[in-house]
Amino acid sequence: QGQLVESGGGSVQAGGSLRLSCAASGDTHCMSAMGWYRQAPEKERELVAIIASGGSPNYADSVKGRFTISRDAAKNTLYLQMNSLKPEDAAVYYCYSESRCWGVDDFWGQGTQVTVSS
Repeated sequence: QGQLVESGGGSVQAGGSLRLSCAASGDTHCMSAMGWYRQAPEKERELVAIIASGGSPNYADSVKGRFTISRDAAKNTLYLQMNSLKPEDAAVYYCYSESRCWGVDDFWGQGTQVTVSS
């Protein structure tokens, strides 16, 4: 089985920055596109950014120009650099990977909390 483990969440004031990391292990050969989702209280989980292997990243309109997703294949690690954070960015952030293996579900991390104070 594959695992995704996030780190780097925390509390920051509006305008600050955080970098999230997601370490992949186990069945990494089954992991294809990787990305970040977030879920705020009483809201649906939404896609923040996603990047395919060797592909260009895609971002939610709300984070374009502020967030940068990157992937280090050698380290099996995904990153999300978040700059100019706003209170509305506060949420639990989840690392995600699409599965390319038949019979293997997509992968999700356990989530990391990001709090932004105004």
